[in-house]
Amino acid sequence: MPSIAVLLSCYNRKHATLRCLRDLASAALPDATIIDVYLVDDASSDGTGDAVRKEFPYVHLMKGNGHLYWGGGMRLAFSEAMKAGHDFFLWLNDDVELFSNAIVNLTETYQCVLMREGRPVIVVGATCDPDTGLMTYGGRQRRSWHPLRFEKVEPNEREPVVCETMNGNAVLIPAAVAEKIGNMDCRFTQHMGDFDYGLRARKVGFKTWTCPGFVGWCRPNTRSGAWKNSAHSLAQRVRLVNTPLGLPFREWIVFAYRHGGVLGVIAGLAGYREMIFPKRQARGAN
Repeated sequence: MPSIAVLLSCYNRKHATLRCLRDLASAALPDATIIDVYLVDDASSDGTGDAVRKEFPYVHLMKGNGHLYWGGGMRLAFSEAMKAGHDFFLWLNDDVELFSNAIVNLTETYQCVLMREGRPVIVVGATCDPDTGLMTYGGRQRRSWHPLRFEKVEPNEREPVVCETMNGNAVLIPAAVAEKIGNMDCRFTQHMGDFDYGLRARKVGFKTWTCPGFVGWCRPNTRSGAWKNSAHSLAQRVRLVNTPLGLPFREWIVFAYRHGGVLGVIAGLAGYREMIFPKRQARGAN
């Protein structure tokens, strides 16, 4: 009986987290497939943990220390799930409103591409904005002339589309890939861990494919970044850029060199130009 471990990390988004778990509970599943949910609550103060225990007592609920962020929370969930010997691992962000056929779409795409490719692959589900219908997250492809710029790969309505890496919002990883690649790199706190995972998998021969259509709604993260805000002094912007929600120097340079070499480092350093020379005050940044 195939099993899918669904991995989530949450922090102070009780409404979104509960909605996401309800979507999972009502989702269609492939025949004879079971799902186990592993949720890391990173010390939420809005009662998320208690609400999950009450409504979803079967969820494997783990508590963080409030400093795990997305990367740390997903690594903890991934680590616990891998101990149980599941057949697949589904990364899922709790702000994704899953369509009822999402899991079937992901697993059927996996089986289709497996037959075509002859070896395991990662399958990513694209999401779209409920207001505009435009793609927000999913597969990514690097621009040939820029080692660190990854464009969105629009899903095809009928056929899987190969891509280079992915956003981690809805990603199906088979056990064979997880055994080879392992967990997400602990050097990435909030960002880059998903892109890094897909690129590391690609280097050892595991491709990433986007399944047909969209798997759910997900609004884009519109935060422009406080470290680009001209209302802050340069010293403040330097401090903010090195927080987990910014673009931490050490993490970014690790990613840049690993996946772009010396040219990647040069391009990575250029990414800080808006910190040094902010063009205008970023609205909503804090």
